[in-house]
Order: sequence, then C-alpha cells, then structure tokens
Amino acid sequence: MESILLVDDQPANLQVLLQMLEGVGCKLLVAKSGEAALTIVQKARPDLILLDIMMPGIDGFEVCRRVKANPGTEKIPIIFLSSLDETSDKVRGLQLGAVDYVTKPFQPEEVIARVNTHLTVHRLSREVQKRRDELQHELQVVSRLQHNLLPDHLPQLDGLRLAVHYETSRYAGGDYYDVAELSNGRLGVLVADAEGHSAPATVMMAMTCALFRSCSNRIEEPDRLLSFINENLCKVNKESFVTAIYGVYDPRRRSLRISRAGHTLPILYRSSAKEAIEVPCDGVLAMGCDTYLQVPVTEIALSPGDRLLLYTDGVTERFNAQEELYGKRRLLRQMETAATNDPAILVQEIVQDLERFAGNHPADDDQAMLLVVAE
Repeated sequence: MESILLVDDQPANLQVLLQMLEGVGCKLLVAKSGEAALTIVQKARPDLILLDIMMPGIDGFEVCRRVKANPGTEKIPIIFLSSLDETSDKVRGLQLGAVDYVTKPFQPEEVIARVNTHLTVHRLSREVQKRRDELQHELQVVSRLQHNLLPDHLPQLDGLRLAVHYETSRYAGGDYYDVAELSNGRLGVLVADAEGHSAPATVMMAMTCALFRSCSNRIEEPDRLLSFINENLCKVNKESFVTAIYGVYDPRRRSLRISRAGHTLPILYRSSAKEAIEVPCDGVLAMGCDTYLQVPVTEIALSPGDRLLLYTDGVTERFNAQEELYGKRRLLRQMETAATNDPAILVQEIVQDLERFAGNHPADDDQAMLLVVAE
C-alpha cells in the first residue's frame, strides 16, 4: 500500500487532512514537526509528503532541502501546503524540489486531485525506473556473453605478433574479431562488422561467430570461408548484413592471403618504404545480401617490420564535437609515425589518438582493430 506523510505543527490541520484523505486508499503517516518528519521519511520512505512550511524548529523549506539532498529520498514528491501565498515563497519551494504548492485555506477537491496526480506520476516513475534497471541488467548480461564469444587469448607465432582493440558504443554491438590456429603453423584472422550496433547487430555478430567456428573444412581458404558464412546468413537474414575481412597467414611463405566482403580496406605499413597505404584488394558485397559466384583472394607478402591493420569503420568514422571525422588520413599517419613495432603499444597509441581527437564526444559506432606485425 502506498503511504502519504502529513507534516504540520497544528493538530487541527492534521485532523482536517486525515479526514480529507481517508478515502484516497493510502496509509496516512503523521508528523508534528520537521524533526519528526525527517525521522519518519528515513524509516518509512513515504510515496508522497504533504508539508507545511511555517513550523518551529526545522521549517518546511529545510525539511524539503534535506529530503532532496539525500539520494535515498530525493525522488519522494513533496507538495507544500502553506498560508504563505507570496510568489517568492512558491518559487523557493519549487526550486528546492517540491512538485506542487497549495495555498491555505485549501479546497478538499483540489488537494485530493493533486495528491492523486502526484501519486500516479510517482508510481509510473518507479515503474519506469524498475523497467530501466531490468533492461540495464539484461544489457549487461548480453555484453558479458558477447565478450565471452571473443578469443580469450591471441596465439603466439614465430615471426608474427598480434594485438587487438575492441570497444562497443553501447553495452553490446556488432563488431567481431577472431583467430584460428590452422595446420602447418598457419593462422586465420577475421574482423567483421554487423550492420548497426543494437540488438539485431549483436545477434548477427553471434551468428557470424558460430558459423566461423563451425566450418573447419573451409577455414583454411579465405574465399571458401566467406562464401560459407554468406550462404548461411542469406538463409536466415534478409534485413541486415555483415562486412568481413579474413586472412590466412602462412609462416613458410611469410604471406597473408586475404578475402574481403564489403569491409574496409586493410592498411599496410611497409618498413622498407616507411609508408602506410590501403591495400587495393578486390572484394564482394557484404555477407547476407546475395550468394557469391566467386570471392577474390589477394596475397600480401610481409617482410620484417611490416604492419598490417584490419579494422572496422567505427574507427575512421569516429566524430569529434565539431562533427569532423577521424578519417583514414589520421589512421595512416598513426601507422607511419609509430616509434615502436610492439603491436600492443601501437594499438594503444591509435586508441589514445582517437580519444584525443573525439574529446568528450561519445563514440557513435563500435570499434575493432586487429594489428599484425611481422618480425
């Protein structure tokens, strides 16, 4: 049952309020002073307070201030009932956090109507907060589950070092990266991006993960892998798509064979030329749109000191407060000017540069980066 706290130092006024509100259907609590009111508020946490202003000791204004200053009671609505009818008094009461102000002598119908209105608003506010808390909990669970889909470690290969960065713009998102240790010491690396960054994108990300890890007979060939994932996404999805880039590194050839489906071009830094460029590798449409007739494969030879970055467009499409894009030029510069070949440090430097550029402007999209450094 909802409760209402009536606060007034005059017994006659309290009696009138008790009689007036007995039909409201709430438990009625009574306090004859500001001190008593604060004690009851802390113990009973009423759903509404009807508060007189002129009282000895702690007056109504101070009671309101203390109630609103306490995080545990600040959301309790307060209606001032007072003989003070100056506009300045009403403004002060509302500025302190009261939701309404009724001047004495008051009409019973008016008081009952306002009480019912603010009880309803408070009830709905609590229900909205409850639903919001439940949704937040669910999103936190989804976020943990999604992060559990990502690799728990990056494999160590002779002649190759890896580092990653993964960040969702909300609790969960559509970006995805994965690695697979293959036969003959080879390594498969995947970066994908499901359209959007809401619940549907999260589902598409999980489906891509499941398909990637279930196609062991195709995972050693980049074109066959993307064809397999695309074929299965087309069967179950007609409203969204997934971009992806997948490469297989062969340590004997010191090369990476790459296939691309609607994804951003990889960035390659050549140590010999001291220059970073986008690799012009052909590709096909994003996965989930239509079947593929043939998926191109591009082979990239990697020499010691070379760096190859696979990333999602949330990196280059990060905005700052002036609505400027971070862009590819800045990313290329970061790849060129890095003073280290430690992939973890280089990825962290890119992330820091992104944050400096964006300032306090939050990310609008998910971000994933997988950096390969040849030794």
